[in-house]
Amino acid sequence: MQHNIQSTPFVIFFLLLSACCFLLPFPGHAGSMQAEEWEITADKITRYEDPASIIAEGNVVLEKIETVTRQKKSTKVSDWSSLLGEETEKTEAEGKEPETVTEQKTLTTIKADWIAYDVDLGKIKARGNLLIDIGPDQLSAEEGTVDLNRETGTFHNATIVRAYKDMHLEGRVIEKTGDLTYHIEDGWIITCKVKEGETPPWSFASADADITENGYAFLKHSTFRIKGVPVLYMPLILLPAKTSRQTGFLFPSVGLSDRDGFDLTAPFFINLSPSSDITLYPEYISERGFMAGAEFRYTADKNAMGFFMANYLNDDLSDINDPANADYYADGNFKHTNQERYWVRGKANQDFGLWTTRLDLDIASDLDYLTEFNSGLTGFITSQDRFLDTFGRGFQNKTELARENTLKILRSWDNGSALQVDFLGINDLREPKSGPDPLWNLPMINYTGLLPVYDTGMDFSWTANYANFWRDKGVRAQRLDLPLKVSAGVPLTPYLETTVDAGIRNTSYFIDDNGEQDWQNSDTENRFLIDLGGKIGTTMVRDFGINMGEIYQWNHTFRPSLSYRYVSDVNQDDLPEFDNIDRVADENIIYYNFDNFFSIFGLHSGSEYDRQYGYLKIRQGYDLRSKMSDTPLTPVEIKAALFPLKDFRIVYRSDIDVYGAGVVKNALETDYRNGRGDIFYLDYFSNKKDGATDTESIKGGLRVSLLYSLIASYDIERSLEDSQTIQENFSLIYQPSCWSVEFATNYTPGNQKYMLMFRLANIGNPFGIDLPGL
Repeated sequence: MQHNIQSTPFVIFFLLLSACCFLLPFPGHAGSMQAEEWEITADKITRYEDPASIIAEGNVVLEKIETVTRQKKSTKVSDWSSLLGEETEKTEAEGKEPETVTEQKTLTTIKADWIAYDVDLGKIKARGNLLIDIGPDQLSAEEGTVDLNRETGTFHNATIVRAYKDMHLEGRVIEKTGDLTYHIEDGWIITCKVKEGETPPWSFASADADITENGYAFLKHSTFRIKGVPVLYMPLILLPAKTSRQTGFLFPSVGLSDRDGFDLTAPFFINLSPSSDITLYPEYISERGFMAGAEFRYTADKNAMGFFMANYLNDDLSDINDPANADYYADGNFKHTNQERYWVRGKANQDFGLWTTRLDLDIASDLDYLTEFNSGLTGFITSQDRFLDTFGRGFQNKTELARENTLKILRSWDNGSALQVDFLGINDLREPKSGPDPLWNLPMINYTGLLPVYDTGMDFSWTANYANFWRDKGVRAQRLDLPLKVSAGVPLTPYLETTVDAGIRNTSYFIDDNGEQDWQNSDTENRFLIDLGGKIGTTMVRDFGINMGEIYQWNHTFRPSLSYRYVSDVNQDDLPEFDNIDRVADENIIYYNFDNFFSIFGLHSGSEYDRQYGYLKIRQGYDLRSKMSDTPLTPVEIKAALFPLKDFRIVYRSDIDVYGAGVVKNALETDYRNGRGDIFYLDYFSNKKDGATDTESIKGGLRVSLLYSLIASYDIERSLEDSQTIQENFSLIYQPSCWSVEFATNYTPGNQKYMLMFRLANIGNPFGIDLPGL
């Protein structure tokens, strides 16, 4: 028998799950009743009684509705009687039944052109524009079957869009195996938005795949495709498919090098917790062997975070007993002799109440490691950039042989005083190690402060320094340095700014000769200095009205000044020399300064603005010491800067000798950046000693956004005094909306390396930090 019911729309309710009534066992909360039912609407509904079934046609909408009835919360007022435990008479309201509230929520929505429902089995068949909304997932298909009791089903020519990470999955057959788990046959997956009918820019295609809730996407017999064209086959791959960070392989990077051969890195990400993770970097280098790499990160906030990395390689090319490696050492001019090579680095920020700590680690196996392993996912360039982005501080230059490892502890007070404790350990990469070892600080303590001297207008300041200098070979010592100074402003006239200062400085040494014969008779040493000085100057300001585009005013601030500095002359030959505190040159000198500052004022899009446009500073001294009577004038120091655009700066520094040597020091820095990411920089440096060029180098680079989502990048560092290129890099990046591919080259003396790296949207950047090359 059938009942044909036609109404637009007609609504029929049928209960699939038995309504369950219960009280929530939470103390202090009213009880609730909960029931789930399915609600169907359609243009036409036909009901059959034997067997019990329903056919719905035209704009069919099937919704799973959860109805919750709970007691309305009452506002309780405590008076003195209840607080004292006294009995009170019940009011009329207290004898009534509690009020209830009913709420409804849609859990699942199924839409189709045609649906057949089997009432006894609790299953439906659907076809035509089938669309199912299940929590964060949306499933669409040509046709499918659904078990409403188990909430599972099978769908043909189906698509799943997962809200998290814009994940998009398609398959010839998609089987829903659980709440948010699926099995896919002949399908593909991408983690960015794809328009209907659009060929995905990239995808992982798979003959067989399983998607797990809060788990993984396991793809078997998978191919990585670009615009539908397969470019890489992988028998098995794991991809993130969950609603939180998860363990799995990240996208690999490949390279080819003249010296190292073929290079493959396949990172593996391990999620430890929402605030910590580990990434492994197994790397195969055909000419060297297997390099192990790992990183560990944790974060609670910007003041409680850490990031550590390590690499290890048993290097086949560094086997000095193998005659085949002779060309490797000759071409690269390498000095190391060790085959076991490594680099451990890391940084941490941690605040303990009012105490601030900063930890920096940088330990390499040899002096050549950082220049050889300069590129790649764990190379020096990438490590430097990632640590700079995360902590705002990077590592020393890769050619520095004394690698500093520090722990700094800082505490400051409201009265202006501050205490800093530094521990310093040195990773000595000198080869061979001649002379005394580099010094360690165990520890160095600085206590500084500035206090006003009652109402006298004077300030009292100090910079106390204690250092325990330790090393394995060479003289050691403990040093206490105590400079004390009193300074004050002198109101000569309203137009002159005058300051004077006077100070004393005592430095004491407690020396441990540590077997050094030159210091065996020196247990203690002491130095006492007198320091006097003053400065007088004025400030003149003038505004100039101009008409230059949007700029309507030019400001010039001119600050001429004279200063004097006297430091007593004492013999310091008997003192050990550890740092710049141990040798304080005597002074008796007058300096003149001409400081010019320029600013502009303008009107842009109806809003006024002002900014610095540049400066010019000139400084020279006249030495009053008798030993400098023949050449009393110091080199002219020039510092100039120009900021022609808001994002463009040019800075120049120069020292000019007035006794015939000419320019003895030159430094030029240029830097330009704009809103679309273009970058240009050029740095030049030269220095002369004894009339001959001692150092001359140039470093520059640019990054330009071209047409069609292309980005080109180039940088070079070159030593001009010996005509040698230290490093040269080039990369071309194609970067559409949700993926990118980068071709990069890296040159270092003795090696040319080529790399191909992919970056896929939402794959390879856990923890909110992009992993370059992924």
